[in-house]
Amino acid sequence: MTTTSRLPTYFISHGGGPWPWMKKEMGPTYDKLEASLADMPRQIGRTPAAILMVSAHWEEPAFTVMGNPRPPMIYDYGGFPAHTYQVHYDAPGSPELARRVQSLLEAAGLPAALDAERGFDHGTFSPMAAIYPKAEVPVVQLSLRRGLDPAEHIALGRAIAPLRDENVLIVGSGLSYHNLRNFGPQARDVSKAFDDWLDGAVVRTAPQQRIEQLLHWSAAPAARIAHPREEHLIPLMVAVGAAEGEAGERIYHEDAFMGGISVSSFRFGAASA
Repeated sequence: MTTTSRLPTYFISHGGGPWPWMKKEMGPTYDKLEASLADMPRQIGRTPAAILMVSAHWEEPAFTVMGNPRPPMIYDYGGFPAHTYQVHYDAPGSPELARRVQSLLEAAGLPAALDAERGFDHGTFSPMAAIYPKAEVPVVQLSLRRGLDPAEHIALGRAIAPLRDENVLIVGSGLSYHNLRNFGPQARDVSKAFDDWLDGAVVRTAPQQRIEQLLHWSAAPAARIAHPREEHLIPLMVAVGAAEGEAGERIYHEDAFMGGISVSSFRFGAASA
């Protein structure tokens, strides 16, 4: 792959289900999130060779990379309008990048596998519809590892960090607050408490201390209310591990999302624009 200047990494809040295809039903609910995602190409200042997306919606026994050159769609949601089960995001995959990721993981001593059939889940295709709506940039998904150990996923980020110098954009896709049983106005205070802690840990803490805070994220205020199960937070560990010594910046925040919750997205490393 071509070597060029280093790209930043991202942890994005990806929203709910197929929201880019539900603007009539959702109204302005996603306008601010959509604008933040659409601004990412401006921030990086060029078109990446490919995107490596670590989605909260894929877990495997080993870190598994998607090797399908033409990824199909995985409609991994329920209860949405019928037309949202026909949507397409037709970005190509990249078997070359998949093999490169697998080799980096193996070199780091991490368990790695390749899945030649896997398609895009909504943790990838929904935000990508806002980031690159023309689907012109190849996209490869990389799974979480079952057990969701923060240290393992920080190590994953360290292992794939060289991709940043190869014009590959690393994106962790989750949600900074994810408790579907506690949404809306009643979650205002607890989501704010955790979001404030998260911003402090990844933006207002020196990079050298950031890892230690994230390893013990479950001790944060309202942590287990914000994330009864942490699969939507763990992609953050990958983005941080891949930019370990670099500053973080909050690139998206609102405190009344979906009727009252605080949510955020972050960039690690400098923007080019």
